Amino acid sequence: MSNRLPLGDSPSGGLVVALEDALRSSGGVWVGFSGQTEDDPSDDLQDHPGAAFQRLSFDLTPQDHEEYYLGYSNSILWPLCHGRPNLMRIKPEYLDGYARVNARIARMLVPHLRPGDRIWVQDYHLFPLAMELRALGVTAPIGHFLHIPFPGPADCGALPNPAELFDWLSHYDLVGFQTERDLGAFAESARQLADGDQISDQLFRLSGRRVRTQVFPIGIDTAAFMAEAAEAPDSDRMRSLTRAQMMIGVDRLDYSKGIPQRFRAYQLLLEKIPDLHEKISFLQIAPPTRGEVDAYQDIREETEHLAGRINGQFATLNWTPIRFIHRPFPRNELAGLYRQARIGLVTPLADGMNLVAKEYVAAQNAEDPGVLILSRFAGAAETMTEALIINPHDPHDLAVAMAQAMRMSRSERQDRHAALLEGVVTHDIAWWSRTYLAALGD
Repeated sequence: MSNRLPLGDSPSGGLVVALEDALRSSGGVWVGFSGQTEDDPSDDLQDHPGAAFQRLSFDLTPQDHEEYYLGYSNSILWPLCHGRPNLMRIKPEYLDGYARVNARIARMLVPHLRPGDRIWVQDYHLFPLAMELRALGVTAPIGHFLHIPFPGPADCGALPNPAELFDWLSHYDLVGFQTERDLGAFAESARQLADGDQISDQLFRLSGRRVRTQVFPIGIDTAAFMAEAAEAPDSDRMRSLTRAQMMIGVDRLDYSKGIPQRFRAYQLLLEKIPDLHEKISFLQIAPPTRGEVDAYQDIREETEHLAGRINGQFATLNWTPIRFIHRPFPRNELAGLYRQARIGLVTPLADGMNLVAKEYVAAQNAEDPGVLILSRFAGAAETMTEALIINPHDPHDLAVAMAQAMRMSRSERQDRHAALLEGVVTHDIAWWSRTYLAALGD
């Protein structure tokens, strides 16, 4: 179960690859929102043939999309989980819509369940789903995996219903997190806000029910991404009139990604080290997301303003310091761009994992690899310690790391990359799905 269902004849993406492998080996079905709104949607799940696994979708009413998706999910839970409770827009109807949609999904799902099924629920849109399924008599194992950070008690307490959040989670058999940091935040928030008891390292009592927890850091399809990067044609490369090295960032245009902060750090780098002019170019790819939400309109205006100011201050006839592209790129083209880039910037202010960090490492030429600069607030930083770990709020810290990456010797780059790649290969996307489903089946 996920909020969005991968549709089309050849659905792609890391989560699709992971679950396709799991579904091929065990049999199963993926259920999710079609992306379509209808005034009077059917209460029967719609089948979508054409994939290696069965796909069933549902539509939403415009009101449900506004209250469940844009409202409670992305105007309350998303900013809260990313440390920005000041951006929450709390309205009673948002919680009503969130509960209503989860109850409807549960009702649609029950007729499709079979004996022996395991139910794997993905992410923050569907926290109450297990509770709704239990109310309908479902006794199958139900697991939840949270792809984004879990809020600590100071942020979690800003919810209009913090105790209810833990009641929802109490109906799952297994709750999975990206990092030990998130599991610790869950434990402390449950204790302070919902009288939760921690029975052992991984076992909690919430609302009188026992819930297992575990950390499952998500990975990528490493082998496939390495192959795509190595085979990327020259057309999938950024050209410059100068001999500038490329620095790349690839993020949805979201306030949690730290894009304005990295632009300011780059400006500081160019101000402090004029010798790097025409020697480093910054490509920022930032596809749009949730454009209906005010906070996302604000971040686009700020980012475009900064890019224009920096180019106006430093550009020459042969060199544009920043190329800012506000649209998505195909995965195979990104692989080629990652491989070309001397520096990969992954500097979120808060992030559950951030798979761009792992994709950048997988894409590199091991003989002459680039350098990963990674925020300490990305979940990936918990294991990718050979990257240059920085504080994205400190422009001086980030600018120093950019300069260090530009001047780093090939031997040091090779050593750092080899250690990072070993982890990316070992804990890939197949390991993630296999390990989680094994734990859910215990």
